[in-house]
Amino acid sequence: MSDYQQITALIHDYFDGLHYADIDKLDNIFDDNACLQAPDIRRTKQQWLELVATRQVPAKLNHSYQYQILNIEIIGQQAMVKVDCPLLGNHYIDFLSLLKENNQWRIVNKLYADLPEKKEVNNALR
Repeated sequence: MSDYQQITALIHDYFDGLHYADIDKLDNIFDDNACLQAPDIRRTKQQWLELVATRQVPAKLNHSYQYQILNIEIIGQQAMVKVDCPLLGNHYIDFLSLLKENNQWRIVNKLYADLPEKKEVNNALR
């Protein structure tokens, strides 16, 4: 499998992990030292996984699965992936930094922010 295919598969696991609150899947694709950051928020991987485990589950709420990969840029053994994640009434754009170590891609950093203007458009369409 090419690096692009491996990263695409990893990102689909990320989407599944978010949608189904699959903590094991998310734990497997994030580096143990990953940082998860949003404006005024800093979390460790473990803190974030605990939040995902206790929040509402989009699949159980019958929310549609509308996650999308917007861009993948690979340079050697590093990659930056931009994804669109409508989740629990919010609309996030995530920037995921990945590194390939020991022949395996892992997310080492996640930057995310809610886009209120996109949320308003999505709510109007419901």
